[in-house]
Amino acid sequence: MPRMTREDFEDLVREAIEGLPEEFLSRLDNIDVVVADRPSAAQLRANDIPENETMLGLYEGVPLVSRVNYGLVVPDKITIFQRPLEELYPTREDLIEEVQTTVVHEVAHFFGLDDRTLHEMGLG
Repeated sequence: MPRMTREDFEDLVREAIEGLPEEFLSRLDNIDVVVADRPSAAQLRANDIPENETMLGLYEGVPLVSRVNYGLVVPDKITIFQRPLEELYPTREDLIEEVQTTVVHEVAHFFGLDDRTLHEMGLG
């Protein structure tokens, strides 16, 4: 499958977010969701990802469960990395499914779930 345009890929991400259950969607507060080509070297280092590996998504911020006296702060950020997803999931069906999984995984971090818990739930 040829690479998608950024606009088409952003549509997949938007659809994945809109597909979240309302009880989660309604609690997404002060968070931006963006698409980037690839994680930066700094993002990989900060998350202890070896040079020969990559990330599909990244949550940066203060999880909802940890917010105390929270106000007047820049939004948390979820970044979905387009190129690694396209490279690992070359069919459109697999790509759509993995974008949805990656969005759910990163949103779960926003709600305070760690990677171990997500793995136990089959989301990591």
